Amino acid sequence: MKVSLNWIREFLDLDKSPEEIADILTSLGLEVEGWEVVKPSPVDLDQVCTGRVLECERIPDTDHLSATKVDVGDGTIRSIVCGAPNVAAGQLVLVALPGTSVLSKDGQLFEIGERKVRGVPSQGMICAEDELGLGQDHSGVLVLPDTTPLGVSATQYFKLNSDVIFEIGLTPNRADATNHLGVARDLMAWVRHNENPNATLRINHPPALQSGNKSQDPIEVRVENTEACQRYTSVLIRDITVQESPDWLKERLLALGQRPINNVVDITNYVRLERGQPLHAFDADQIQGGKVVVKTLPEGTVFKSLDEVDRKLSDQDLIICDGASNPMCIGGVFGGATSGVTEATQHVFLESARFNPTWIRRSMLRHNLRTDAAWTFEKGVDPNGCLPALYRAVELVLELAGGTVASAVTDIYPEPLKPTMIPVEYRRVHALIGQEIPKETITGILQALEIGIENATEKGFTAVVPTNKPDVTREADIIEEILRVYGLDTVPMPGLMRTSMEISPKPNPDAVRNIAAEFLAANGFHECMGLSLSNSQYYIGPDALQPVAKESLVFVHNTANQGLDCMRPTLLFGGLEIIEHNQNRQNPNLRLFEFGKTYSGPLPVATVAPSGPPSIASDKREVYRLAVYLTGAHSPESWQPESKSMVDFYTLKAFVQNLLARLGVSGFQETVVEEHPFQMALRYHRGPKELVTVGQVQPAIVRKMNIKSPVFFADFNFDNILAALASGKIHFQELNKFPVVRRDLAMVLDRAVTFAEIQQLANKTAKKLLKETNLFDVFEDEQKIGAGKKSYAVSFLFEDTEKTLKDKEIDALMQQLQQAFEQKLQASIRK
Repeated sequence: MKVSLNWIREFLDLDKSPEEIADILTSLGLEVEGWEVVKPSPVDLDQVCTGRVLECERIPDTDHLSATKVDVGDGTIRSIVCGAPNVAAGQLVLVALPGTSVLSKDGQLFEIGERKVRGVPSQGMICAEDELGLGQDHSGVLVLPDTTPLGVSATQYFKLNSDVIFEIGLTPNRADATNHLGVARDLMAWVRHNENPNATLRINHPPALQSGNKSQDPIEVRVENTEACQRYTSVLIRDITVQESPDWLKERLLALGQRPINNVVDITNYVRLERGQPLHAFDADQIQGGKVVVKTLPEGTVFKSLDEVDRKLSDQDLIICDGASNPMCIGGVFGGATSGVTEATQHVFLESARFNPTWIRRSMLRHNLRTDAAWTFEKGVDPNGCLPALYRAVELVLELAGGTVASAVTDIYPEPLKPTMIPVEYRRVHALIGQEIPKETITGILQALEIGIENATEKGFTAVVPTNKPDVTREADIIEEILRVYGLDTVPMPGLMRTSMEISPKPNPDAVRNIAAEFLAANGFHECMGLSLSNSQYYIGPDALQPVAKESLVFVHNTANQGLDCMRPTLLFGGLEIIEHNQNRQNPNLRLFEFGKTYSGPLPVATVAPSGPPSIASDKREVYRLAVYLTGAHSPESWQPESKSMVDFYTLKAFVQNLLARLGVSGFQETVVEEHPFQMALRYHRGPKELVTVGQVQPAIVRKMNIKSPVFFADFNFDNILAALASGKIHFQELNKFPVVRRDLAMVLDRAVTFAEIQQLANKTAKKLLKETNLFDVFEDEQKIGAGKKSYAVSFLFEDTEKTLKDKEIDALMQQLQQAFEQKLQASIRK
């Protein structure tokens, strides 16, 4: 939420720097996330001053340049060359002196310096309107009235002041602070408690409009749904003039990120920002039947909204209709295309209402219309503020648009909201705050917050909470109100801190996760974080990318985003969405990893709260996983020759094997698998327990996700990784003192034989002395070695920890291996 410091100072005398005010607001629970200085012009108008042209003569041999003498009131007469056609002696003008930056024709700032033009010294610049950023006119210099004093800065002359705009991260419980007056009330409470007990706010209280029927053809109002519309006030104003808003109003709205439209619409936005009460203005001539009816319409009714979109209404949308039941506005959310105020509007019907926050939130999310008015209404508008806001809007309309009030004020308020009465005990105040606060201090703070006190005794009192604080409903809330003004930082820290030891599990999941993350980050991977919610269309339906049984999905009622309607059963598609997002932004070479849970059923339907995480049934199955994604170039672009240009399956496999080794996971089996979503994959497992599956994502899935290059994906079952580490023991092994012997063997095999089979058979045959088996060459040529055949070149490393191996022993082992390969794998040894 944006807050203007100048606006706050209109309510409250506050002689403090922006830094100090930001600290105060944050201590009051209105966290300031940042602020910026907003100037009325990009030109530093403090450096531009008024001056009088004493002399003006045309420079020979030019058609537009004039040599002038200018007095700016500092005792120095300056020579300035001016190219404006209207400059003349005797004029009062605005002068930018050397060192000042002004705007060029293309809108860029440039600095004025002393120089000579056609041999004439120029010691400044006489400015046009556009050169100062005060308008678009460049036809000539800006001429001021003759009564203008010399040496006055442009800022002073035009009464333009810089503003400081605070960005406040407003929490959902602060409905009272959605506006400038609410923020000023909090600051006043702080000033009263810390500096000036007599500080007050300067609030404009417009006079109440007289009752009685002022019009012969009034607009009748009927509220049919009082649950959704708890108060509705309105008034009719005739014979207005819709035009552009005055500069002060446009500048205030622009500083706060609001686009000026016209004086009437801008007034409704101004009052909302000032008082936290959204209003709506209707063109009275567009209200058919002379009636306004607040009700719901049948499901599927078409409503053309202000953005020219035909929207199908729900029977749970509150609609402001005319006498013919034509929808004119989704109450508190969005206006209609034909009922709004335009330059042709002559009569305006002003609405100030209190709509049920639940109804507003549902309609806002249902139609994806996150408007400023809906944002305010969903936090809870004070129904007792409707009339003051309406009076304030009427006052401004009469001032800026003219016209006359043509009707009595309509006020439909079937169940008036009363202040909340909350009993409070002093001992509870002291216990929750951690410090005993004098009763007088508590009383002063509550009075500064406009919270009344009744039935005061030595033990406690009854707090009377005004209706603009809908979230203050219990004793703890009152104590929180006291503490945020008293100051959390003023509560002393206790001298003795008590804590308890927590025994972490072994292995510590966080420590193992950090080891894995650090390993991947050190190898150029970036961690990503996806949503736990996913789109069920990835898994079910005719276009499913990874088909699963519908019963295995955990569905959620997610009104905020209907495209995220189930809990993710895999991390894959969140990662693919991230890859697509990056590739569309010229970032094709990606190494990513993500930790997270996957969810599977069958389960009852879960629900998701608008402001909280999904609520999942207790019989869910959650698995903690690590996903690793690899796509694009193998190495950054370089002038050096590259042995491998693009990543492939073996690139990711190497990372997976090294990560398992870094974690200390060993003693697992490898199995080739063919299953969704992989085109080819290898699974590392211990018996039936999967550790990780690594492979290439099916090209069809990659294409449907609009990804331009192959994607390789490793899916770790991190729960099983932790279980494997828990059962493992660390053993010390002395470094071998004796040399390692290497022997190579080339053999021709059927293409169906895998290296894993060779490795497994070699370990079984020479397991005592065989340290390592490695495949270092593959050759295929039907003409040379036959169809369906391939040649493997394999190296074997042998070692003995007790003695140096002799050639006879190695030869015997190699003979055993050759025989095993020939008998078990039908290999042909190449010699």
